[in-house]
Amino acid sequence: MERAASSSVRIEPWSDADLELLRRANAPELMDHLGGPETEEQLITRHERYVAMSADRTGAGRMFRITLADGDEAVGTIGFWERTWQGREVYETGWSVLPGYQGLGIATAATTAVAEQARTEHKHRYLHAYPSVDNGASNAVCRKAGFTLVGECDFEYPPGHALLTNNWQLDLAPDASDAPNAPDAPDAGR
Repeated sequence: MERAASSSVRIEPWSDADLELLRRANAPELMDHLGGPETEEQLITRHERYVAMSADRTGAGRMFRITLADGDEAVGTIGFWERTWQGREVYETGWSVLPGYQGLGIATAATTAVAEQARTEHKHRYLHAYPSVDNGASNAVCRKAGFTLVGECDFEYPPGHALLTNNWQLDLAPDASDAPNAPDAPDAGR
């Protein structure tokens, strides 16, 4: 079990028992900025991918359920995973907090905790988030969690669905040199 930076939440590795949480997070109001709810088949496929990520120890990423620190009820999802972005390997993060628990700082606390988990992998220099430009709440989470707004970008999610997003970046090694040979340094590979 992992502790968030705030004592208000815990992030716990995704398990087989979390399919119902994924179904609850598939609500239209939560999926509005992501192309709409997924089918049951898509949810099962995603759940299986999340379970496999939770068991993986290669540093490719992890998925978590978010729970309140004073109980066992799952109130959201969060994770980080590898992706190639503009020619370099980075981590991406994304989250969802269930209705009734939004606006309480849960997403920000969980995002801070997941950034710490990504940092401990010592694999990629940057963690990115790509919320829709119209998703004020998720953009606020990025800002509060210490991400830097890089700018707007076109993003395809889900596949076949164009989305205008903000590209937020968090330096996972803020004390590291930006030397060209540093992992994921801005000039690496040029």
